[in-house]
Amino acid sequence: MPQLMDRKTLRAARRADASGSGPTLEERDPARYPGAKGAFALFGEVLLTGLLVTVAGLLVVTLPAALAAGIRHLRRYAGAEQSHVRTFWQDWRRALPGGVVVGVVGVALAVLLLLDIDLANSGALPGGPLIAVIGWAGLLTAAVSLLLAAGAWTPERGWRPAVRGIPSSIARDPIGAAYLAAAAVLVVVMTWMLAPLIVAGLGCAAFAVMAVPARRGRR
Repeated sequence: MPQLMDRKTLRAARRADASGSGPTLEERDPARYPGAKGAFALFGEVLLTGLLVTVAGLLVVTLPAALAAGIRHLRRYAGAEQSHVRTFWQDWRRALPGGVVVGVVGVALAVLLLLDIDLANSGALPGGPLIAVIGWAGLLTAAVSLLLAAGAWTPERGWRPAVRGIPSSIARDPIGAAYLAAAAVLVVVMTWMLAPLIVAGLGCAAFAVMAVPARRGRR
């Protein structure tokens, strides 16, 4: 009987250790993301974040503010902090004034590049294929820049420092920028395959902005 009680106590201690609700069983460094221990729960939070970002970014020009709020929401969740939906909307409202400006500039740039690509594919321009490649590269760079700026935004700093820091962020971690480019392509591909998948795509993009800088092996 005492042996059975010891096993039950050990199992309970292990569960408390794994969840972070009790003392640890051994000395070790604290987890970087103590709130993101359950894979299924994390996946659900990523989907919830994608839904929130989709709804908040429906007007397109509000997408930068929605992404900034979604990334901060995931950071709070992963850090085992309070991550209520209402805090997402609070962040979104605070990010909206400057975020709309970023959104308008981004939409104008995207339209210009898409028109350039369409004109290049029409055959009306010499060197059309090369111009089209440059146009697609410009769109991808704009998408990565949007993700980086949204990830760097805070209510205290605002949008100007976040946007100005984009070149240095890319130069400091080009591999990370490539990962974000892959996340942006994933959003487009998933939406092209089935429009409702944009929810999962945007959630994964927000998660990538949070997780890529902390990836294993990066100094």
